[in-house]
Amino acid sequence: MNTRLEGKIALVTGGTSGIGLASALELAREGAKVYITGRRQAELDAAVREIGHGVQGIRGDVTRDEDLDALMSRIRADEGRLDILLANAGGGSMLPLGEITAQHFDDTFARNVRAVVFTVQKALPLMQRGGSIVLTGSIAGSKGTPAFSIYSASKAAVRALARSWVLDLKERGIRVNVVSPGSTHTVGLAELGGASKEAQDGLLAYLTSLVPIGRLGTPGEIAKVVTFLASDDSSFINGAEIFADGGQAQI
Repeated sequence: MNTRLEGKIALVTGGTSGIGLASALELAREGAKVYITGRRQAELDAAVREIGHGVQGIRGDVTRDEDLDALMSRIRADEGRLDILLANAGGGSMLPLGEITAQHFDDTFARNVRAVVFTVQKALPLMQRGGSIVLTGSIAGSKGTPAFSIYSASKAAVRALARSWVLDLKERGIRVNVVSPGSTHTVGLAELGGASKEAQDGLLAYLTSLVPIGRLGTPGEIAKVVTFLASDDSSFINGAEIFADGGQAQI
């Protein structure tokens, strides 16, 4: 087992599936004590079993201030500090201009922007000098995508937050970076294609055709970038957006 993060305390929001789950597993393998959040208890319990390594699962919704307060209180009581934060929880759905609703807009920005702001803000009293904050962005924040404008705008906002937060936190010695995955083979990505397997397979095949490396990413590949940004190996990287996209946003 690698021990780059031995003795570190890490929090991964949205850690029950996809990139969040893979990141929590990778951080734990590197020696960190990891806390994960999820909204559904059964999925949270399954993730805790899969990750092992003493991971702690805390049920909660990051769009609810009271749940965030309870989460940070639990970490304070258990550990007294936090070294690594991956603000990963979020998501979105597809609606073209002309069909966008107020609820679609509000839900997307609540999950991807508001929750990120207050997760980070409420975690700050626990964070130590030398700590690392990693925000999950997306190449959608840099590229146009049909019927995905609100999600794209929310991820562009995440990128903008990181640029300003490095200035807010420079005296505290806490780094903030963004990892922006390209098309990554997760259940959530497939479900954007619709309910049927045929539609989902069609979307995945189309997205694969857009990636210069010729395939979709895996959650584990994104998790390795998260772990790099969480570790001292990236000690001079701050305010950056790291694309893990097989070249998809680079052409």
